[in-house]
Amino acid sequence: MSTLLLNLDFGDPPPKKAFEGNAKHRKFVRKRRLLERRGFLKKKNQPPSKAPKLNSEPPKKGETPSVDGSWKVSPLPKKKTVPSRSGPEQSLDKKAAVPWLTPAPAQKAGSAVAKVDLLGEFQSGLPKIRNHPARPHKKGPQKNLTQKNAPQSSPQPHSDDKCSGASQKMPKKMVAIDCEMVGTGPKGHVSSLARCSIVSYHGDVLYDEYVLPPCHIVDYRTRWSGIRKQHMVNATPFKVARGQILKILTGKIVVGHAIHNDFKALQYFHPKSLTRDTSHIPPLNRKADCPENATMSLKTLTKKLLNRDIQVGKSGHSSVEDAQAAMELYKLVEVEWEQHLAQSPPKD
Repeated sequence: MSTLLLNLDFGDPPPKKAFEGNAKHRKFVRKRRLLERRGFLKKKNQPPSKAPKLNSEPPKKGETPSVDGSWKVSPLPKKKTVPSRSGPEQSLDKKAAVPWLTPAPAQKAGSAVAKVDLLGEFQSGLPKIRNHPARPHKKGPQKNLTQKNAPQSSPQPHSDDKCSGASQKMPKKMVAIDCEMVGTGPKGHVSSLARCSIVSYHGDVLYDEYVLPPCHIVDYRTRWSGIRKQHMVNATPFKVARGQILKILTGKIVVGHAIHNDFKALQYFHPKSLTRDTSHIPPLNRKADCPENATMSLKTLTKKLLNRDIQVGKSGHSSVEDAQAAMELYKLVEVEWEQHLAQSPPKD
């Protein structure tokens, strides 16, 4: 015991200061860790070269920790009987076992911890980006299901609507035409347009104008055309009238009697698939008890089927009256004739 006391009394003072310095540092670390746990301070990653290594290898015999973290050889033995000096060593050993009090692992992996923190901050913004593509991905199949189921639920009404729509659009796209001609050219043998009348499916007048031929009129043909010289005073020039007429006829089904003569006077060719000539409709002749292949006059068919007289008297024909009669005759066989044309459409 006397030997031990002598060694303690005459020991070297630097180790004592080193222990005091370590005690202050531990107190500082304890306070800092406490503040970090409560959220008042952020965790500080010290560089591994400056911080003391508390959790490093245990000191060998004859070595004591210094203030700068290095180990120095001291003449004092490791085991001490004085309670005041053994106390700090026991507390140091106990505290070294506490994980949050040992900064050594964090210092060794300082760069890795920094990377993890950066990744954590980066990943904190990722949920918003991930949610956006996830929403349409979930809702997409639902929309597709509704779109797929919608047409399957009612296929028959859709087809019925098409048929009804076609029947409703048919009258709007159908007109009847009749033209009156006068004689031009040598001896008046060339037929030129002098009047044109167009009526709707229901017989309403869409166009009715006197037309001034580009050539000199030789024969007015008043007995049949009803055209007189005074009608040409304010008549529409042929080019202007032709442009107005073609705007009405284009894209529509045109009904007429011997309609090829009207198109010839207009210098116009209408598609055969959109042309209905009442002078060449066999069902119409059958209704009138006439030969199917015979070409019957408009006056005869109107008298037999409509029980109406047209083109009577010496004042001439009325193109409006003839166009209305042609449309009414066509309506008598419209369904039957359209079915026939659907099975064997005419070639243009």
